[in-house]
Amino acid sequence: MIATFPEQREAKRQALLDAVENLRGVFLAGSDEAEATGTLPQSTVDAIYESGLFSFKTPEVLGGAEADAMIQLDVIEAASRIESSVGWCLMIGAGTLANMGAFLCDEALEEVFAGGKPPRAAGVAAPSGQATPVEGGYRVSGKWAFASGVRHAHWVAGGAMVVGGNPDSPQQIRLVVPTSQVTIHDNWHVVGLRGTGSCEYSMDNVFVPQRFTWGGAEARPQRGGPNFLLGRPGMQTTGHCGFALGVGRRALDEVTELALSKKRGYRGSEMLVADRGSFQRFLGESDLRLRASKALCLETIEEAWESVCQGITPPPPLQARMRASGSFSTEESTHVVNQAFRFGGGSSMYSGHVLEKCLRDIHASAQHQMVSDRAYENHGQFMMGFPGANPMG
Repeated sequence: MIATFPEQREAKRQALLDAVENLRGVFLAGSDEAEATGTLPQSTVDAIYESGLFSFKTPEVLGGAEADAMIQLDVIEAASRIESSVGWCLMIGAGTLANMGAFLCDEALEEVFAGGKPPRAAGVAAPSGQATPVEGGYRVSGKWAFASGVRHAHWVAGGAMVVGGNPDSPQQIRLVVPTSQVTIHDNWHVVGLRGTGSCEYSMDNVFVPQRFTWGGAEARPQRGGPNFLLGRPGMQTTGHCGFALGVGRRALDEVTELALSKKRGYRGSEMLVADRGSFQRFLGESDLRLRASKALCLETIEEAWESVCQGITPPPPLQARMRASGSFSTEESTHVVNQAFRFGGGSSMYSGHVLEKCLRDIHASAQHQMVSDRAYENHGQFMMGFPGANPMG
């Protein structure tokens, strides 16, 4: 039985956060296995699925919680604060499923949501494939990188460029196929976010029926509310902000606890890390850095939410600012984690220590194109009125 959630906003928010907290033990118990095997344990995936959390962004008409953008940030932050790989996979899995639910036609949904139950999904937004139009659909080939959670997905989504169209206005589509039709490449051997199973997958001349595709950035949702008008990068901002802030908080939690018992210094001059003025300043400043980053993210997301509640996709300058807020929260959280690792001293160097894992995972997340320095450049271009400015430039 997959859990459902209340309709009233605050009750829904609390129920979702309670669902995350109730799985704390499961998340932590599977952490070492995820690191060792390079993907979340099946027990962790099953628990998330049965809790209904994979559907927390899915349209209500399909049984999802359809949480608003601000709640989405809170949920991903809470999960990432417990276990970063879980937070990341929840971000990708829930987002992919929600888009399938909002944009696929009714006929396709009957197959994807077989028996009215949501599937497990994974996806890659980048249009890394080529789609050749044929009768009834497309022949698709390509390789897609960073498909987080693909080993546990029933369906996988990807982007592709249509072959043979107008070269001056290339068409991008999104497509969905059963995971059984793709080849998963065992190449997720990385320094951070090891437990996310973000392997590459590929297709070679696979037929994808038209009903399992939709247009690219200009597509309009067929069901669901304001969330699905946020556009890209808007729909991804909540996840990246929430993930970074959650990992930053986890590192701060850990180093605070450590500082109250750990002594540093040469023999005869040892003192608790917590008694050092430098640590006290770091702790106070880091708390404010994370609070300020979240306030900026929420301010920007709330502005976008006002727009979509009026049926209007946020204009490009606001889209750029949303993306840049994700870069900013990632950068600030990375600074906090770096310093927490340093104050952890020799203890934090050992494989498996929470601070060591936070360090690897936050730096891995910062490599994502969505939160790169390019987001700041795009925002600056809009501020100066450059005619070619593009939020996804």
